[in-house]
Amino acid sequence: MSNNPKIMTIRTGILEENDRRAQILRRNFAKNKTTVINVVSSPGSGKTELLTVVSRELITKGLHVCAIVGDLSTDHDAKRLASSGAHTYQINTHGACHLDARMVKQGLKTLPWRDADILFIENVGNLVCPASYDLGETKRMVLMAVTEGEDKPLKYPTMFHSADICVISKIDLASVAEFDEQKAIQNIYDVNPDILIVKTSAKKRIGIEELVTNLLAK
Repeated sequence: MSNNPKIMTIRTGILEENDRRAQILRRNFAKNKTTVINVVSSPGSGKTELLTVVSRELITKGLHVCAIVGDLSTDHDAKRLASSGAHTYQINTHGACHLDARMVKQGLKTLPWRDADILFIENVGNLVCPASYDLGETKRMVLMAVTEGEDKPLKYPTMFHSADICVISKIDLASVAEFDEQKAIQNIYDVNPDILIVKTSAKKRIGIEELVTNLLAK
């Protein structure tokens, strides 16, 4: 006898409970007028570097920034992001491939998030599991680096379909990586015709102002 029906029932229950918690978080964030960005990507796409530069830009504009950083282990990324002046909290999942709403709620207890204009949630580097977990975010932003190739959206359509913004990162390396920008953009739109695409380079500060403007847009 197959165990699949039992597995599906358990998974459905877990997601339903997560969605319930996420809706409570979303109502609290909206009431507080805090914009929450769930940042997702595969490992090595440049999430932390980009968020550090963006956070510094936001703080320069007089905005308050908080960040929850998810990783399997270490607090390296939270420390890097904190160098921007943002208040950060590290969540180590110890093997779990995603953050969930329960973890986010726990992280908020140590952050002055009610003073924040924007809260970044840097999810665990993974383009599969995080796609299914609502964190109460205002917007979901997915990164794909030019070094990953043009077919990332086709390989992981659920993640790109669920995102509001797609950042093509490390755009300054496009020619070196022989990245076909037009093909990549077409692949993104094939999966999600309504997504906003922003091309960035954190190191060269390309597209940072455009990204900041769109993150803050209602």
